[in-house]
Amino acid sequence: MTNSSATSQAGKVWFITGASSGFGRLLTDYLLSLGASVIATARQPDTLNDLTTTYAANSQILSLDVTKPGQVDKAVNDALARFGHVDVLVNNAGYGVAGAVEEVAPEEYMPMFNTNVFGLLTMTKALLPQFRERRAGHIVNLSSIGGLIGLPGWGLYNATKFAVEGLSEALAAELEPLGIHVTIIEPGPFRTEFLGTSGKTAKDRIADYQQTSGKTREYFALQNGKQPGDPQKAVEAIVAAVSAPQPPLHLLLGKLALERFRGKMKSFDAEVAEWERTTLGADFPASDSDKK
Repeated sequence: MTNSSATSQAGKVWFITGASSGFGRLLTDYLLSLGASVIATARQPDTLNDLTTTYAANSQILSLDVTKPGQVDKAVNDALARFGHVDVLVNNAGYGVAGAVEEVAPEEYMPMFNTNVFGLLTMTKALLPQFRERRAGHIVNLSSIGGLIGLPGWGLYNATKFAVEGLSEALAAELEPLGIHVTIIEPGPFRTEFLGTSGKTAKDRIADYQQTSGKTREYFALQNGKQPGDPQKAVEAIVAAVSAPQPPLHLLLGKLALERFRGKMKSFDAEVAEWERTTLGADFPASDSDKK
């Protein structure tokens, strides 16, 4: 267990998107084992049918493609009809497309934006009214270390996750006075299907990018199943964070994510310091009244 506060989730209702595999499936199984009620959603809900055997009383399996607003509304209505409320929304549905910015075609990146960004937004807005009415709740948005650091070969994926970061931070500030929490999860490489069945690579290849995005393609092809992150420990950490008296806004997961982010902060701080005079020189001169 990551945190003793997560030992029981009895009475809590979680709504999880993308629950058929990876973090979504592991989180579903873990929460049910802790006594939570879980609305597990997936585009192919039959992949979750086994839950009805062991956890029929406190699980609900729903068909949901988050890019289709009609399905989102129906799933939310069905969930509220079954359980009366939702305590935690986990926006987990998402995937990545690897390739240089110039290589990834619109027909490859637009579905990713529709899932990772607009689907998350549609899902969140659908449940916000009941969170506000109850003056309670928690929204967990799955981002990535790729939402904090842009890397070659991941530019379009980075763009979706950077969007999730900004949206989530603003949403957290808006919801804080209402007693509703937001937590952004930022994993490094974990042994999920992100590099396997869930991931995609751009069809177009441009030789000039071989030393940059080309290396990312090689990583994509060779590292599936070799990632250092343990996904079971990740989902335990997520539940512990949600269960904390003061939940974090940001939760980095994995040593590699932490090292990369600290490296970016160090580099960022050094660059800001080097250009500080130029930065400050961009304002109008301070007037005498301003100085007072």
